[in-house]
Amino acid sequence: MTTPQQLDAVVIGRCGVDIYPLQVGVGLEDVTSFGKFLGGTAANVAVATARLGRRVALISGVGDDPFGRFVSRELARLGVDNSYLITDPAHSTPVTFCEMFPPDDFPLYFYRKPTAPDMQVRAEDIDLDTVRSARLYWSTVTGLSEEPSRSAHFAAWDARGRAPLTVLDLDWRPMFWESPAVAGEQVRRALAHVTVAVGNREECAVAVGETNPRKAADALLDLGVELAIVKQGPRGVLGKTRHSSVTVSPNEVDVVNGLGAGDSFGGTLCHGLLAGWPLEKILRYANAAGAIVASRLECSTAMPTAAEVAAMAEQTAEEAVNV
Repeated sequence: MTTPQQLDAVVIGRCGVDIYPLQVGVGLEDVTSFGKFLGGTAANVAVATARLGRRVALISGVGDDPFGRFVSRELARLGVDNSYLITDPAHSTPVTFCEMFPPDDFPLYFYRKPTAPDMQVRAEDIDLDTVRSARLYWSTVTGLSEEPSRSAHFAAWDARGRAPLTVLDLDWRPMFWESPAVAGEQVRRALAHVTVAVGNREECAVAVGETNPRKAADALLDLGVELAIVKQGPRGVLGKTRHSSVTVSPNEVDVVNGLGAGDSFGGTLCHGLLAGWPLEKILRYANAAGAIVASRLECSTAMPTAAEVAAMAEQTAEEAVNV
């Protein structure tokens, strides 16, 4: 097992198998062939961060089945420490199907009922020393939607003690929740334990009741986070602290599959925070990483290298200067 001192980042949350159609613009009822990929928001963020040269571990769960073995093997192949992966003999590794109707319609179909192994991770399954010592700790709101995962998340945050670079991905997935109100209550509890929050306008509405990016960022800061990041789609992304505010424009690409863009954004966000970059550079590079993955079919295996991200981000900066 990797020792805590070696880890730049620890990510906790969903993992599973993504089944993507190899035909674009076709409903699942008419698809004839599929690709199989490692999936799940947390797994994708971990892979994206590892792809940039960081030492990363994933805390999650899989079933005692072939897909679980695939997930474990793929994590290792893609550079993520899988030694904190729990094997749950009672529940199957989840599978997610999607449809692809570019540029902005990518329906998801989750097969994870009545529950999934990643939601069965308990507080006693988590190596709290690893969580404490990680330079960055990343969680998602989806992990709060069920017990025992919810209690495990709060136990880990209690152990970490709101150390710097404790990040919450607002990751609102309505199919996992009884209602937005119930989700919002848990998110606001969680925000008291983290220093960075990142989400889109819809996710901010669930978290703090605001869709206006600046008002949403201010509301997140009022709840104690030190950095609030609000994604605005075609209007770019806003990053706000108590002392500064930065808005970065999006990158224009031909979208193939938009599902992994946010996870790629998250991986570069982790990398930039760990590197201590200025906020504008972090957001510009994270935007570029998201755009690169949006232009590719798959998610986890599409995560870009540092050189690819830098090339697009610096081209964007140069074009902005020349306008």
